[in-house]
Amino acid sequence: MTGTEGTTDQATTADGRRSWTEILFTRKMLACIFLGFSSGMPLFVLVSLVPAWLRDNDVDLATIGLFALVGLPYTWKFLWSPMMDRFKLPFLGRRRGWALLTQVLLLISIGLLGHFNPATSIQAIVWLVFAVALFSASQDIVIDAYRRELLADDELGTGTSFWINAYRLSGLVPGSLALILADHLPWSSVFWITAAFMAVGIVTTLLVKEVSDDDLAPHTLREAVIDPFVEFFSRGGIAAGLAILAFLFLYKLGDNMATALATPFYLDMGYTKTEIGSVAKFAGLWAVLAGATIGGAAMLKLSINKALWIFGLVQLLTIVPYIWLSQAGHSLVGLFVVVSGEYLAVGLGTVALTAFMARETSKAFTATQFALFSSLIAVPRTVANATTGFIVEAVGWTQFFVICALLAIPGMLMLLKVAPWSEKDETPGEEARKEALEDQAAVEEEASP
Repeated sequence: MTGTEGTTDQATTADGRRSWTEILFTRKMLACIFLGFSSGMPLFVLVSLVPAWLRDNDVDLATIGLFALVGLPYTWKFLWSPMMDRFKLPFLGRRRGWALLTQVLLLISIGLLGHFNPATSIQAIVWLVFAVALFSASQDIVIDAYRRELLADDELGTGTSFWINAYRLSGLVPGSLALILADHLPWSSVFWITAAFMAVGIVTTLLVKEVSDDDLAPHTLREAVIDPFVEFFSRGGIAAGLAILAFLFLYKLGDNMATALATPFYLDMGYTKTEIGSVAKFAGLWAVLAGATIGGAAMLKLSINKALWIFGLVQLLTIVPYIWLSQAGHSLVGLFVVVSGEYLAVGLGTVALTAFMARETSKAFTATQFALFSSLIAVPRTVANATTGFIVEAVGWTQFFVICALLAIPGMLMLLKVAPWSEKDETPGEEARKEALEDQAAVEEEASP
C-alpha cells in the first residue's frame, strides 16, 4: 500500500478528466476504505454498543440518555485541530503519527470499558466513554486531513464514497457482532474483541505513505490557530467566506430534520417495532450505502458543483413523500419506498458535501479547516434533535414535513453563490497558498544580494 502515487495527477483524457479506471483501481481507494472503517467504528461503539451494555446492566434510560453529552468532542474538535496541524510526532510523519497514536489509544480505551461495572462505577465509565469520544474525534481530524492530502480533486467524490460506505459498515461490528457475542461471552471479552478491530486502522496507518507537505505546514502556533481562518476569509473576502459557512449549515438542514424523529414518526403511524426494525431500518441501511456508492460513481464524471446541484435537488424531492406517508397510514410498501428514497438521497448528499468541504480546504491548514467545516455541519443535526419535537407537537407530522421541504430550499439557493453550475472545480485554498509562497519567494529573491 506504500505505492508512489502521492497526490499528483495522473495522465488525463482529452477533456482534462481521468478515466474511471485510473481513479478507481488505486491504493488510495483501499486506504480510504480501511481508514473509513477505522474512523467509524469508535462512533458506533458509543451509539450502539455502550447503550446496550448499560441497559443490560439495568442502568436507567435517563442516565443512558445523558451519555450522549460525552459526544461533545465531535462538535468541538476544531478547537484542538490546530495543534495536530502544528506539531509533528517523532514517528511516521505529521499525519500518520497522530493517526497511530489515536488508534492505539482507542483500542486500549474501548477494551478497558468492559472491565467496569455500570452498577458501581458509572462515574469512571463516563470518563472512559468521554476519552473514547475524544480520541475518536481526534482520529477523525487527522484522517480527514490525510484523505484530503492523499486525493487529487477529481478523486474526492469517489474516495469520499468509499470512505463513507466503510464508515457505515463498520457499525456492524459494535452494533451487530458485539451484541451477538454478548449472549455467549462476558462483556469484558466482548469489548476487547470489538476493540481489536481498531487493528484495521493501525495496520493501514503503518502501510500507507505519508503525504503531508512539511513546506506547507504551519511552523508557529499563530500560523496554526490564526492563519487558517485568515487564509479562508482572504480568498474571496469575508462575505464569500460567510456564504460558504452558511451553505454548509443549510445544505442538509431540511434532510436532517426530516430524519431526526424517524422512529417516533413510524410508531405514530402505527408500525410495530418489528416492522420498523425489519423494514424501515433495512431500507435505510441499504439505501444510504447505495446512495454513497452511486454518488461516488457519478462524480467520476460530474464536477463537485454539478453533483451538489443534482444531489441537493434529490434531497429536497425525497422529503416530499413523507408528506404522503403521514396521510397514507399503515403501508409497508410505502414505508420501504419512502425510507429508501430518503436515505438514498442522504448518501448522495453526504458524498457531494464532503467532497465540497475537502475542495474548500487548503492543504496548508487541512486539519483545522476540515475540522471546522465538519463541526459546522454537525450543528444542524443538534438543532434538529433539539427542536423538531416541539415543531411536531405544534403543527403535526404533515405540516412538519412541509416545513422540512421548505427548509431545504435556502441551501439550494446558496449554490448560486458558492458552487455555480457552470463553474469548474478548483481548489481556491491551495491556489491562494501557492500564490502567497510565490510572492514570498519573489520578495526574498529581490532582497538577496
